[in-house]
Amino acid sequence: MSDQPSRLELLRFARRVVQQQATAALQQLDGWIEEEERRQAERLRAEERRPPPAEWWIERGLNKDNLVAVHRGDCWDPGKRRVPATRQQAVDALRQQVTACSRCRPDSALGFLE
Repeated sequence: MSDQPSRLELLRFARRVVQQQATAALQQLDGWIEEEERRQAERLRAEERRPPPAEWWIERGLNKDNLVAVHRGDCWDPGKRRVPATRQQAVDALRQQVTACSRCRPDSALGFLE
């Protein structure tokens, strides 16, 4: 007999190699799927724990006692130094002559007319 493997032996060897590579590729894909499922579950948990958005904002100046403006919770320009406020706090701030945002008009939404 020759020292060369037969065609059948080579085909069986090739099959084993392909099977090993496919098994490794499937394990890698399963790992990626598990990781993505973990990330998705983590995002859902974070959304569930997120506090509800503020209904009103009060924008403060550099001096924290200085109130600059009152904004609705959905205002697109509430400033960086804002704090969430209740409806009553927003009304009180407007009564104290704090400026109402000219973009979101919280004074109209609150029914605050002078």
